[in-house]
Amino acid sequence: MSSSRSRIDGVQRILQQWLSARGMDTKFGRYRAWQFWDEAVGAQIAARAKPVRLRGAVLEVRVDHPVWMQQLQLLKPRIVSRLNELLGEPLIEDLFLRHGRNNHTQTNVESDTLPNRWQSEPLSEEQRQHIEETVASLPDNELRHHIRHLMEMQLRLDKARESKNGDK
Repeated sequence: MSSSRSRIDGVQRILQQWLSARGMDTKFGRYRAWQFWDEAVGAQIAARAKPVRLRGAVLEVRVDHPVWMQQLQLLKPRIVSRLNELLGEPLIEDLFLRHGRNNHTQTNVESDTLPNRWQSEPLSEEQRQHIEETVASLPDNELRHHIRHLMEMQLRLDKARESKNGDK
């Protein structure tokens, strides 16, 4: 086992030297960001945002909802710092966030295990009032609309989960 490990280490060393001689070691190192993405951002964000491309030292990330894009915009410095920490050197300078559908979002996975009707679960007047009070201070109408929708869907999903767990 130790001889096979030493062979792997030898191959890795040779590959690194070969890449370095061709000026590709930094570029190759940046692509390791995919390997560390989930660890750097955590499961909740990883379910909503995925790296899709590198442009120099800028990692392009596809985010499945505008509200999440806004949240990630605020977290960019922390995410870049954590990625670089995991990469072992400052290889990623910035994130470019792009709105788009990711193939495997948490909602899609959960919708297979919950009844299809969870998205139309009625909300109580108290829940609606809480949502309105929460979004009332947001100055932007579009943001207020998206946050309201996100909160409504989350409450419906929570309700469906509770009823499903109660059935067991």
